[in-house]
Amino acid sequence: MKNTTQWICCATLGLAATLIPAKAKAATDDDKKFLATAAQSDQNEIALSQLADQKGTNPAVKAFAGKMVKEHTNMTESMKPFADSWGLTPPSGPDADHQKELDKLNGLSGNDFDKEYMSQMVTDHSKALSAFTSEAKDTKDVKFRAAVIKGKTAVAAHKNMAYDLKKKL
Repeated sequence: MKNTTQWICCATLGLAATLIPAKAKAATDDDKKFLATAAQSDQNEIALSQLADQKGTNPAVKAFAGKMVKEHTNMTESMKPFADSWGLTPPSGPDADHQKELDKLNGLSGNDFDKEYMSQMVTDHSKALSAFTSEAKDTKDVKFRAAVIKGKTAVAAHKNMAYDLKKKL
């Protein structure tokens, strides 16, 4: 009788263990790729926006740029625990394409600068929103999905603000 009870207990515990989802699901390659892309996007936005904060002439453009620096810095920090646990090294500056854009912006001034910067913000945030939308649907990591959805909400707001401001220039 004692052996039967032990066997039933072990079988029950074993079955229960298979039904309980893992506490932290390991990142997939797609999750890691998305996170690397999002981290690079944050660095691109921060670099372009720091320049716009200095060189922009329209007060609304300068305010937008300041908001982008602050919010993309916060997004970087919110994703840092995932990058650390997944062994990813965050980028430290803009990628080659955005360095070219920085060089182009450095050659502009006044309204030409403001228009080019805002045009780039619409383009960048549109691409980012698409990536965040896909990742929010595809990731299986519950905690990461929550962070991605929060980021998606911010990026959507940034895209809409950039689009509205671009139309006014």
